[in-house]
Amino acid sequence: MSTVSRRSIQIARRWIGTPYRHQATHEGIGCDCLGLLRGVWRELYGAEPEVVPAYTSDWAEPQHEEVLWAAALRHLTPRPLDHPKPGDVVLFRMRDSTIAKHLGIQAELSPAATFLHAYAQHGVIESPLSAPWARKIVARFEFPEEVI
Repeated sequence: MSTVSRRSIQIARRWIGTPYRHQATHEGIGCDCLGLLRGVWRELYGAEPEVVPAYTSDWAEPQHEEVLWAAALRHLTPRPLDHPKPGDVVLFRMRDSTIAKHLGIQAELSPAATFLHAYAQHGVIESPLSAPWARKIVARFEFPEEVI
């Protein structure tokens, strides 16, 4: 496992217990799934890669725009879907025929696979990456080793 992958998991685990707050991005105060990733990114690299505009919880669903996927492609390195590794940023499509709008960081692999994410009414948690969750993964990415 790379140093960046290991650090991303350590950082995200520190956020466990942070309450769920839409659009927030502050450890211990509140965040949503993107806010958790933004906070991890800031600690890894010092600053966010781009300004994030205000967004609604539907994530451009009415327009069928893959906003999170496009942002991930701008800043993260795509990884094969069928070769998970700890530290992967995982992108989920919560229902068929909708856009992908949930993110997490894979922490452990099988047989006890887990991922870290901010989930409404739960806050930041480490969840089992059970079969129902795994079926929702549509893309995997890794944090870059360094940002230029």
